[in-house]
Amino acid sequence: MLRAVEKQFARRRTVAVMPAYNAARTLARTVADIPENVVDEIILVDDCSSDNTWEVAEKLGLTVIRHERNGGYGANQKTCYQHALDRGAEVVVMIHPDYQYDSRVVGAAVEFLKLGICDVVLGSRIRTRREALQGGMPAYKYVCNRILTTIENVALGQNLGDFHSGFRAYSREVLLKIPFQRNSNDFVFDSQFLAQAVHFGFRIGDVPVPVRYFDEASSINFRRSVTYGCATLKVLADYYLHRSGVRKSRLFQSAE
Repeated sequence: MLRAVEKQFARRRTVAVMPAYNAARTLARTVADIPENVVDEIILVDDCSSDNTWEVAEKLGLTVIRHERNGGYGANQKTCYQHALDRGAEVVVMIHPDYQYDSRVVGAAVEFLKLGICDVVLGSRIRTRREALQGGMPAYKYVCNRILTTIENVALGQNLGDFHSGFRAYSREVLLKIPFQRNSNDFVFDSQFLAQAVHFGFRIGDVPVPVRYFDEASSINFRRSVTYGCATLKVLADYYLHRSGVRKSRLFQSAE
């Protein structure tokens, strides 16, 4: 019986997706840290980079899709997930190719999905304040993250350590049910997706993931962080208005 269950888990096709923009200098290190035999394929979507990201990706043997125009972080993820689904993925892991998130933990996130414990797994960057700040997280980002994550936990009835992680894993069912193509093409895509996951009743969990902040790692500036924070609060308002029937939103209507 145990062997049968193990074989069933092993048959679940796992695809890693990488939304990339000017990641040529960090991509190889990110890919090298992914444990062997954990993912069946790595798909990189190059959002019209000005460097040679796509050439590096092809040399590494990745499946490469190139945007002819820069569409934004959310648009990049839309392409990532749609191609993963089209290629038969049953588990999809999204990790940034900028070497900020430690890709050695991909296997741990995948196991939670394969065991049926969670439908969505986030990588939590914040185990302690000291660790986050010593890892290079700017103080204003830490404060904003703590405030927004607390508000989102209360509003959405969750108990997650980091709502704004760029390390995420989803089951196929989640990506088929959530109408992510209707989401923003900008950074608030992530906040919309998690609110949608809660709305549709999916189980969300998290695992600790070490992070690194350095010059090559992508990060939005203070102004865009404020814009993102305000957009996230609007997502929560839209969620409540939809749930209460005051104003319906297409974000929370099934894609099926």
